[in-house]
Amino acid sequence: MSEPFTTWQARFEKLRSNKLFEAVVIAIIVISALVIGAKTYEETTRIEQWLSYLDIAITVFFLVEVLIRMAAERTLRDFFKRGWNIFDFLIVTASLIPMDESEMVLLARLLRIFRVLRLVSMIPELQMLLGALVKSIPRMGYVVLLMFIIFYIYAAIGSFLFADIDEFLWGNISTAMLTLFRIATFEDWTDVMYATQEMYAWSWLYYLTFIFLTAFIFLNMMIGIVLDVMQKESAQMALDNGEGEEAELQSLRNDVRGLKTQLDRMESALAQAYSTAPTHQNDAGSKYNKPTTD
Repeated sequence: MSEPFTTWQARFEKLRSNKLFEAVVIAIIVISALVIGAKTYEETTRIEQWLSYLDIAITVFFLVEVLIRMAAERTLRDFFKRGWNIFDFLIVTASLIPMDESEMVLLARLLRIFRVLRLVSMIPELQMLLGALVKSIPRMGYVVLLMFIIFYIYAAIGSFLFADIDEFLWGNISTAMLTLFRIATFEDWTDVMYATQEMYAWSWLYYLTFIFLTAFIFLNMMIGIVLDVMQKESAQMALDNGEGEEAELQSLRNDVRGLKTQLDRMESALAQAYSTAPTHQNDAGSKYNKPTTD
């Protein structure tokens, strides 16, 4: 690896890790989201040309930013080892699709919307939250399966008992499950209960037990799973940061130890030089001051 390349790679790496540079990138991502939202209003048709210019400038900035991050790595393979780098590269590359009146204009607009997700790749805390959510999905699947069983049982009971009261809400098991989902989210569920209570006064027991199982138990179980995974991810992140700081301190210790070794060698060399200097002087004096005999 040549020295100029190493110098430029170090400069790009320093720029990439600069907090001000990261703040500018985050600000541009937010501006990009605002530009996309502004294009959905009809009142912005008079400044649509300026919004297009701004969108082009944002796209060019993202392209330069990704190129800087790629140049900051020693090899391209190191850049593509991280999944978030691949995500950013794909989003930025897809944003290069021109937004003219072609058949790709809809695809180009949709891909530009996903540029907002680059906030996740720029903020480590958001990466931790998203990673915790993804890792909690397998454990949440069993809770969802159990919830589906409860929904199915209650929907079958509701369709058998309340179909004559309201065909639209309880006509079959599928519509009954949608009604139960409405009840679980507390969306005007009391209106549904009061309608069935006119014929079945005890029907409040049906709704309360269902709400207790779904809203108070299963949903809280999901929240507990996510919080548990988030706690583990947060602890792992803190551990990784601690290991990084410890490695940096160890590197500094090694540098100090190396400097001390060099100083010791210099001191020993100087001491040896001073110890031999008088000997040479005496030898020289004895040579020139030796008495002569006639």
